[in-house]
Amino acid sequence: MVSSTGGRSGGHDDAALDEIDLAGELMIAATASSGDRLPTERIDEVLLDRSDPGRGDRDAEG
Repeated sequence: MVSSTGGRSGGHDDAALDEIDLAGELMIAATASSGDRLPTERIDEVLLDRSDPGRGDRDAEG
């Protein structure tokens, strides 16, 4: 059987996993939102939180 990745490096897999993780975080934020739509400001918070290394760990602590 031939692998569908065909010898590509793991970079594509890492990017896909990052996108899945980001989508999950946005879905969690949308679920917690009281409105019909997730406000742009909240989307920005979620996206910016991911770009600040270690910040997510501090938020999880309390």
